[in-house]
Amino acid sequence: MSVPFQLHDQLVAWRRDFHRFAEPGWTEFRTTSAIITVLRDLGWDTVYGPELHEADARLGVPSAEVLAVERERAVSQGADSELVEVMGDGFTGVLGVLETGRPGPVVCFRFDIDSNDLVELADETHRPFSEGFASVNDGAMHGCGHDGHAAIGLGLATTLTKLQNELSGTVKIIFQPAEEGVRGAHSIVAAGWFDDVDLFVATHLKSDDGKGNVLTGSDGYLASTKLDVTFTGVGSHAGGDPEKGKNALLAAASATLNLHAIPRHSEGASRINVGTFQAGEGRNVVPRTATLRVETRGESSAINSFMYDRAQEVIAGAARMYDVDASVTVVGKADQESPSPELLPYIRTCFEGVDGVAEIRDAGGLGGSEDATAMMKRVKERGGLATYVQIGMDTSWGHHTERFDVDEDMLGVGVEAEAAIAIGAGEFLAGLK
Repeated sequence: MSVPFQLHDQLVAWRRDFHRFAEPGWTEFRTTSAIITVLRDLGWDTVYGPELHEADARLGVPSAEVLAVERERAVSQGADSELVEVMGDGFTGVLGVLETGRPGPVVCFRFDIDSNDLVELADETHRPFSEGFASVNDGAMHGCGHDGHAAIGLGLATTLTKLQNELSGTVKIIFQPAEEGVRGAHSIVAAGWFDDVDLFVATHLKSDDGKGNVLTGSDGYLASTKLDVTFTGVGSHAGGDPEKGKNALLAAASATLNLHAIPRHSEGASRINVGTFQAGEGRNVVPRTATLRVETRGESSAINSFMYDRAQEVIAGAARMYDVDASVTVVGKADQESPSPELLPYIRTCFEGVDGVAEIRDAGGLGGSEDATAMMKRVKERGGLATYVQIGMDTSWGHHTERFDVDEDMLGVGVEAEAAIAIGAGEFLAGLK
């Protein structure tokens, strides 16, 4: 099996459309609407809106005011207004389901769909700009490849629709919102959509791993917790009566310095970062509020917990030192979860022979964090197998940069190999019993 030329052109068109109308996490109204429309045209069942999520398990959802603006923009850019209305307060993303009517496993694929908070490069040396599909939404850019992931997911659905007679059981494709900040997977898991999955594959295009190099079981992701911290003090005149003030800026500054002073862990990689610091209202006003956006990471969930617990202590100590209040909100999280080793030889087999695939490895990968690990964990807890696949691209700029671009030759590689995974899953899993 190989991806037809016509499908390649469609993959590119989908990817460039998603790139042009980039939408950050929980605001992917237009993106979700477009995906639902394609899936319905293919005859797939779709689950979206509040039905897809356990509402209380969502993390880092924007304010109602932001969501209202984003809904209006999505409709103005072509989203189906009725679908957007169902998505309401950021219940974005969609689950596509293909029931074959024949006994067999439940196979699930996950593709994330959100963009980054980035300003895309407006320069002729940047292909999306020079060819007219750079993001038109200020401050939003697909700088991590999720536009390509969404296109692969739709290509996979298209291919499997044509090959239904070769399938058994059920195929699920999750188009996940809000992966950036590791926010969007947890509410879908909590809603139970992974409780019946026998085989799960998450996929990511990788910028600096060599064109066509495939990693069948990425195990380099770090556990992480994302924190929004607010210090609240008392404002006063900085010259007239400074003693009446309680300086939130100084508390936040002390916390920033001491967060970065937390000892690193001897049992594995550990990270902490204060990414943003905002405080104060005027030159002559004792600052009454300050906010930090912080993240911890660890090579294991236990190491990340160590960093998170120490961060909490530092924040509380800084608040006490300056007699201000501090509040901490968890807006994203991810555990470390390893791929199922018995699944990797099968994934390797499905990529072997696919045109465009070069080297295939079974371990390694990114040092960032991923909330697909929550999906992997639930599948494995229920007795299923799970892995995270990376597909290398020929790109010169890394992820989360204003110059990032997708190597569109690799879109078809993902579709072809993962269609093979779905088709052969029943026989593979039966052979393990």
